[in-house]
Amino acid sequence: MQKMMIQVLLVEDSPSDAKLLHQLFLHAYQQELKILHVERLSEAIELSLVDEKHLGDGWEIANLKQDKFDVVLLDLELPDSVGIDTLKEYRAVVTDIPVVVLTGLDDEELAMQALAEGAQDYLVKDQTTIQRLVRAIRYAIEREEILNKLRESEEISRQALAKEQQLNELKSNFVAMVSHEFRNPMTTIRTAMDILQHQHNLNEERKNFYFERVQDSINHMLQLLDEVLFLSRSEAAKLEYKPAPLDLISFCEEITDVLQMKAVGQQNIIFNHAGKYNISYMDDELLYCILTNLISNAVKYSPPQSNVWFNLSCGDDMAIFQVRDEGIGIPEKDQINLFQTFYRASNARRIQGTGLGLAMVKKCVDLHGGEISIESKQNMGTTVIVRLPLNYHGDSK
Repeated sequence: MQKMMIQVLLVEDSPSDAKLLHQLFLHAYQQELKILHVERLSEAIELSLVDEKHLGDGWEIANLKQDKFDVVLLDLELPDSVGIDTLKEYRAVVTDIPVVVLTGLDDEELAMQALAEGAQDYLVKDQTTIQRLVRAIRYAIEREEILNKLRESEEISRQALAKEQQLNELKSNFVAMVSHEFRNPMTTIRTAMDILQHQHNLNEERKNFYFERVQDSINHMLQLLDEVLFLSRSEAAKLEYKPAPLDLISFCEEITDVLQMKAVGQQNIIFNHAGKYNISYMDDELLYCILTNLISNAVKYSPPQSNVWFNLSCGDDMAIFQVRDEGIGIPEKDQINLFQTFYRASNARRIQGTGLGLAMVKKCVDLHGGEISIESKQNMGTTVIVRLPLNYHGDSK
């Protein structure tokens, strides 16, 4: 919908020319136009960048409240700038207001340069009628509106293309990850089953060994499927925060016991808690995902029989979970990308993993209205700290 009031910024160092233009505009537009007159390019740039400004009284304008100028009438010969550089300097800073060059310079080559630099029109003062000036202003505003719509459409298309490229990359990474992560356990299962089926002289110990390999491979694939399903729910915005009363200490103790039994390297998981404690309201599914991933990572990337500390402290309506290990650590160059889907640190790629864990943790922390931070040094261990509100009821937006 077109604005009823046209706001014009006149950049003209000649008071007599400015006054004459003002009178002509009043005659042509009557009450439909407001003009602000300045004499220097620096003033024009400053005013064009102001979102909202109360401007002083004067013959050229009375208490104009500036939202955005509809058009700028720009003389090229000003006290602080001369020639085509005047237009270049203005357009370099202000790109969304149409400019009509209104100057005393009758120079065809200069006119072509001005149009090439983004001016909507080039008018010579002593050759311009009021009808032509009014038409130039109207066309400049209309053309700028069309250009703005084209820019918006281009930006929407660019964002859609970037999103499509991101999704394509995600799909490629997903296929590569699933192919790799499923191939190894499937190969293990097939090999173990062939041995069990065809080698009849195996003793019970060797049979149990191969059955355990099959069971471990099946568990690995089930875990992978759980992670993929979790990621799918998250990407489809189907992952929701559902808080319920939760005894945090008992919850953390149960997780510690379960993961301690699974610690194949016999790492020692040490759980401690401190601070004021009441029944909290949290989403146990999301919290389980956060804590099991962090503790499992600490165990996986730590040497056998080392310690993993799992600390919980409560106070000021906040639960602070800290998981600290003595493992391989994370190279500094990798730390900025840790929460990206499928990303794995450069020193961890020989260790089995999908690159989904920390991405899942970050999504769960965000849904909880919390924060996560990581401190790590290579070969010296990692500390992950998660801060979650004890009684968060979801995003109100």
